[in-house]
Amino acid sequence: MIFYPAIDLKDGRCVRLVQGDMDRATVFGDDPAAQARVFADAGCEWIHVVDLDGAFAGRPVNEDAVQDVIDAAGIPVQVGGGIRDLDRVGGWLERGAERVVLGTLALSDPDLVRQACRRHPGRVAVGIDARDGRVAVEGWSRDSGVEVMELARAMEDSGAAVLIHTDIARDGVMGGPNIEATAALARAVTVPVIASGGVASLDDIRDLKATGVLAGVICGRALYDGRIDPAEAAALLREQDREPDPC
Repeated sequence: MIFYPAIDLKDGRCVRLVQGDMDRATVFGDDPAAQARVFADAGCEWIHVVDLDGAFAGRPVNEDAVQDVIDAAGIPVQVGGGIRDLDRVGGWLERGAERVVLGTLALSDPDLVRQACRRHPGRVAVGIDARDGRVAVEGWSRDSGVEVMELARAMEDSGAAVLIHTDIARDGVMGGPNIEATAALARAVTVPVIASGGVASLDDIRDLKATGVLAGVICGRALYDGRIDPAEAAALLREQDREPDPC
């Protein structure tokens, strides 16, 4: 199970939102590249970066800041936000991203998602952002009316490397992740699932790991608030399960 520290970008700065609301953004730093180096130096194996402005605009907006993160990190970076066509998928991969995250496209053009996955095997993730069990799109601004499980099952044959399940109601409010819903999703599909939203403590991470069915966890605000130390979180998920005591 992999720990993914999150860098969310608005106006070129590191921010965190509350439940996806752009009007409730807290700025945590003006240097995304420096933040990437902090996470890498802490022993994190990946970084999850999102162009929030791009997610709303439908096209990349914070390209320079995203590129700075990729260049500075020295570890794999997965990039999401405003990636809505094959040229941008390939463009980010050529510019050093290890993986791109497609969200809105999974509903608006699932065939394009499948094409991207075939063209770039193992390097495309599908983001499933959930509000009350339904998928939200366009930067979480619109309820699609489609059930989360319906979209997840539709994406099973897409060739996606992972599904990223975010519970919007939990995101940024430090109330704990929706372990039950995320684990249920992971058990229902064959694609690996990453949990996102609401992680507030190392205990939350332990509980997610204890499900035994998740491929990773994304964490944001709790890192910037100092509730979770990235080195401790990364080490926790690297720990091998102990062998049972033969006695």
